[in-house]
Amino acid sequence: MPGIKQEALTLDLGDDWNQKKVSLLEQKEIIEDPLLKRISEVLKIPVEAFQNFNEEQAINIISNTFHDFKDNSVASAMNYNCTFNPIDKIVELYDEKIALYERMLKEKDEMMERLIEKG
Repeated sequence: MPGIKQEALTLDLGDDWNQKKVSLLEQKEIIEDPLLKRISEVLKIPVEAFQNFNEEQAINIISNTFHDFKDNSVASAMNYNCTFNPIDKIVELYDEKIALYERMLKEKDEMMERLIEKG
């Protein structure tokens, strides 16, 4: 249903899989849970879509999983706003860098003075 070819699925499942094995798998009535979970992860389809297979319900689950975020209602429901001002963070990092640079210069001057006193 998601339009994935058997060859692509065999690559995603790993070295121990081939197209014939996937074809035989598609014909099975019952698939053991660990394998079903692995296929679910590879296809990015919830296990429930396979377990309670009803074509209409599966289409709903799949379309909800692969929802197109161009839909404004979904996009607006998701919070894409930063909780901080990025420019403030950049200024903060710059100030920290300057403070570090000044500490390093002060430390260098102190070391130079100590070397001069010893020498």
